Amino acid sequence: MAVPKPAERIEYIVEGGHRLSGSIEPSGNKNAALPIIAAALLTDQPVELSNVPRIRDVEALVQLLSSLGVEAEWTGRNALRVHAREVHPTDLDPDLWSRIRASILLAGPVLARCGQITLPPPGGDVIGRRRLDSHFLALRQLGAEINLEGVYNFRAGKLVGADVFLDEPSVTATENAMCAAAAAEGTTVLRNCASEPHVQDLALFLVAIGVRIEGIGTNCMTIHGGGQLSGAAYRIGPDHIEVGSLIGLAAVTNSEIRITNAGVRHLRSTLMGFERLGIVCDIDGDDLVVHADQSKKIVPDFGGHVPKIEDQPWPAFPADTMSIAIVTATQCDGMVLMFEKMFESRMFFVDKLIAMGARIVLCDPHRAVVSGPTQLKAARLESPDIRAGMAMLIAAMGAEGTSTINNAQQIERGYERIEERLNAIGARIKRVPARQ
Repeated sequence: MAVPKPAERIEYIVEGGHRLSGSIEPSGNKNAALPIIAAALLTDQPVELSNVPRIRDVEALVQLLSSLGVEAEWTGRNALRVHAREVHPTDLDPDLWSRIRASILLAGPVLARCGQITLPPPGGDVIGRRRLDSHFLALRQLGAEINLEGVYNFRAGKLVGADVFLDEPSVTATENAMCAAAAAEGTTVLRNCASEPHVQDLALFLVAIGVRIEGIGTNCMTIHGGGQLSGAAYRIGPDHIEVGSLIGLAAVTNSEIRITNAGVRHLRSTLMGFERLGIVCDIDGDDLVVHADQSKKIVPDFGGHVPKIEDQPWPAFPADTMSIAIVTATQCDGMVLMFEKMFESRMFFVDKLIAMGARIVLCDPHRAVVSGPTQLKAARLESPDIRAGMAMLIAAMGAEGTSTINNAQQIERGYERIEERLNAIGARIKRVPARQ
């Protein structure tokens, strides 16, 4: 399937009520692919990446690289070759740069290669304020001068290693700082940094091109920069958020699914969250098996109190899985408090689930109480962002009747060929151009 143009609007027509069966492999981690592709600009040698998810956000970033004069081409369905012989950060197209939030990830690598870059403000999902202060503060400590009048102008005569304490464990700020530190002269210590699987993936890629890093997977990394960087061949790890989405899908549709090459070492908090909803998965090597007919009985806290599922920085329950957990909870027996701590607009999609018959009380922008189970009914829906869109797709697949999900191109920013892959295991999803 050719990747759609960014302006193309898509609808999914979803026939609910069908059980799924079979095996499905998660795509490569979107949130690892984006910073790794950006980090390929640190070296003037060719980089061969495999297991790259062919999704809208990745395609947009590849276009951004081409606009910088970088050679970037797909050599296979999920294989990308990046060769940054030269990087020219001039005459940037604001529309192209505003399509995805990941454009900010180019600040560190391009600053390291060229000494300056001027970025238009990045785009991305509207799920609340997504501050960039941590990026600016970290890069400034490494030697950058930053001007934020209308556009983001970064300059650095020379990047120098430093002891950097991030004011919050931001994933993308950590990744920008890692790339800048890899090229900086001397040693950088990053404290209070993010440690999500995709951050670890970026660190391992940097190691592959010649950077020495200590503390990978912790909130304190030491990066020895300034060395000669080489090319490399690197395989991107599986997307643990997609794995969580598939667990929720199996539970809502009462299906048995084997999730192959699931990267189970990164799933402990995800599995713990679903176990609280009465959904237990079996680990078979690096596969995850979700059995049909789960108890789906919400486990109360000790003393019989209403339990809580809350997201926090890694290794706690992932924020990007919260929307999936909410729709899953509508099909579970009992009551649970869902506490979304990180984004103040992410929960606003629950009104769509309520219209489908879910019993949810939205307490405030961060908390919702879900009482289940309820039989969901088909509806016409609108996808506001990647994760809420996937949650609504799961709801539609578990509902009675046929639903329409408009703005489904949002889902395709994060899930590769999702309707094609789910149809292969029994779903009934039609992907059509949106009606005008």
